[in-house]
Amino acid sequence: MKFIGRTVQLRKLKSEMASEEMRMSLIYGRRRVGKSELVKQAIKESGIKSIYYECKQVTEASNVQSICHVVSETLNLPKLGYTSIEELLEYIFTLSKEDNLIFVLDEYPYLRGSVKGLDSIIQSMVDKYRDTTKLKLIILGSYVDIMKSLLEHSNPLFGRVDLVIDLKQMDYYESSLFYPDMSDEDKVRIYSVFGGIPYFNRLIDDKKSVKENIIDLIASPGARLENEVSMYLNAEISKIVNANEVFETLARGFSKYSDILSQSHVSSGPTLIDVLEKLIRMEVVEKKAPINDERNKKKAGYYICDNLSLFYFRYIFRYSSQLKIMDPEVFYDKYIADDFEKDYVPHKFEEICRQYLIRQNRLGNITPIIEKIGKYYYDDPKTHTNGEFDVVTLDEKGYAFYEVKFRKKKISKEVIEEEIRQVKETGLNCYKYVFFSRAGFMETETDEIKHIELRQLFS
Repeated sequence: MKFIGRTVQLRKLKSEMASEEMRMSLIYGRRRVGKSELVKQAIKESGIKSIYYECKQVTEASNVQSICHVVSETLNLPKLGYTSIEELLEYIFTLSKEDNLIFVLDEYPYLRGSVKGLDSIIQSMVDKYRDTTKLKLIILGSYVDIMKSLLEHSNPLFGRVDLVIDLKQMDYYESSLFYPDMSDEDKVRIYSVFGGIPYFNRLIDDKKSVKENIIDLIASPGARLENEVSMYLNAEISKIVNANEVFETLARGFSKYSDILSQSHVSSGPTLIDVLEKLIRMEVVEKKAPINDERNKKKAGYYICDNLSLFYFRYIFRYSSQLKIMDPEVFYDKYIADDFEKDYVPHKFEEICRQYLIRQNRLGNITPIIEKIGKYYYDDPKTHTNGEFDVVTLDEKGYAFYEVKFRKKKISKEVIEEEIRQVKETGLNCYKYVFFSRAGFMETETDEIKHIELRQLFS
């Protein structure tokens, strides 16, 4: 299967592998984000001999026995008889005194849980053999909190890690490469549901419709991803009821802390804070503050940033009883179709447009360089109301306003003029107005007003 995306991370990892010195890399990120595939691809392209072991939730003795078997098989050696991880690691470190050798411990937290003081053992090996071995030690893990703790000053491995990769979800563009035969509009819809997780995107059949993919993969009893979200949450959170309450509330559009507390059935403020912080560390929820008032906690909001989780709690979890007794197509048409097209996808399109701007900014295609991007909070003194603009950027010239339309009709001059009038009434002083349109525009651009069509996002 063709490897897609991760160009920057792949280059960094291959550079570490090619070094003539001992190197240690640490890679972490949520389940299914593609850590293992990244390392395997880097190994493949490097051509360097490697020992790859996926740690198990078993005793130290069982893991050691399994690693011995992998080492013997990979390097064509006689059967090894080591019984402790320390002895085995010492042997592996000495194997690469002359030639490069890659040693991968995937799901490291499992092994760490069964071997007391494993971090110290590895630290001792790294210090002892740093100048005499060419071993490339790569540690992977999905338990983000544990993996991050390895980098803390109090941890024995502090200062020993040469490369750290916090692997995030792919953006909309890299994700779309998994389903190249879909139209640009359907790429937006599919990304809105399945996000940037490679495992999910490999399941997409771009010969089928969006509706068919959704039904086949998540919106039918026994679908491949029907229980994916709940399983992920259950593996990370002990009190899943509270997490479900928070997710349901966020999926209904409530984002302010006070609203989440009042609308959910979470027992107390401290409990809610604990749940939100855990979900943020899991990278399924994010906290956003307006770019013009970043330190104001009251104006900050919480949002589900994992697309599959948002889709699941908005449609599947909410109507799970109906899903069990209805035909999947009838269920889709009744509970998903209309809201999905009119509200869900247009809101996710805003996030896609933000990603497009960030992508272009990193490529050096936007001048002046964007320094901030996000929501903009305003108070309207005339109407005594307040609100937020969803996409605003700040650069050395000032603010630029972006309006995102996922509509079938082209945007007219009148619509643009009305949007600009409303922005000016709030007191937001912009030097540029940019409009994203799914269907295109009726008028041409001006110096102050710029257009971006859907096709440009995927070109």
